[in-house]
Amino acid sequence: MGLNKVIVTGAGGLIGSEVVTFLLNRNVDVIGIDNNMRADFFGEKGDTTWNIHQLETQYPSFKNHNIDIRSREQILSFVSNIRPDAIIHTAAQPSHDLAANRPFDDFDVNALGTLNLLEANRRVNINTPFVHLSTNKVYGDAPNYLNIVEKETRYDYGDQEYFHGIKENFPVDQSRHSLFGASKLAADVMVQEYGRYFGMPSCCLRGGCLTGPNHSGVELHGFLSYLVKCNVFENEYTVYGYKGKQVRDNIHSFDVANFIWEFLQAPRIAEVYNIGGGRENSISILEAFQLIESISGKQMKYAYSDQNRIGDHICYISDVSKMQAHFPKWKITKDLKTTFREIYEAWLYRNG
Repeated sequence: MGLNKVIVTGAGGLIGSEVVTFLLNRNVDVIGIDNNMRADFFGEKGDTTWNIHQLETQYPSFKNHNIDIRSREQILSFVSNIRPDAIIHTAAQPSHDLAANRPFDDFDVNALGTLNLLEANRRVNINTPFVHLSTNKVYGDAPNYLNIVEKETRYDYGDQEYFHGIKENFPVDQSRHSLFGASKLAADVMVQEYGRYFGMPSCCLRGGCLTGPNHSGVELHGFLSYLVKCNVFENEYTVYGYKGKQVRDNIHSFDVANFIWEFLQAPRIAEVYNIGGGRENSISILEAFQLIESISGKQMKYAYSDQNRIGDHICYISDVSKMQAHFPKWKITKDLKTTFREIYEAWLYRNG
């Protein structure tokens, strides 16, 4: 399909900024929406205005708009005026812990904000593709009840059926999600429904650990970025439960942007994809400590808390076979070591 102008929400965030850069480098006109609510959620350390400023400086054609996606009137008017060729929705309240303290804000951003964008898109042009950054937390803690085995430095799946990870048909209900997981699931199902009910080209990308050098990692969100940051600045990192053996598969934000690009070339209706790094790019916290120490030469300082985070996964690996089957030109281009090194160098650069 022809892409002339695209709206990207959460343009200053990790995935949003990567998508903005990716599209601008392919001569697509990108219109950003980001009101820096991450700073409201996480304080000064979560501020993303530096990223917006960097994008606007590097790409004079790019302009960000300080719009709150919770405002139905603003979103309906904005999308109607822009009439984009695609909407890529990456804006979100992303933290388990913060959602429990601010449930109205969490639901209004994640669920209501998504509905506002979907309906605006439907009213302007039902054939405009809508890409939604969802989360693996839509599966709740159900993955914890699989047959999980403990190994020396990590937990892992004990059954061959799950060797390559969790597939998209894994159950999404009858489990504990955290309020964040519940609000994201509401948005996820709504995106699918706008596809099935109205025929809108759309997909939900259920991300595992999405990471990269543009992440403003904080303790409540941004596992890998925050872990590397603690090592760089020699701060203490707190491990919450599971002996530090909990596992995540990590995918670089560039590879996420690249998949979105492939999807927009041949959009499908109401698709769901578990987007992650797969088994090859999975790592436990203990293993992550070892890897960053090998890069920085600094020993990781950490404390241990027996209390795991509510709804946290013991082991989560994304099965990316459906993504690769639907879009065979897409593949992972940045492995774990490359990703770690880029994040490490980014924190050094930001520190001056």
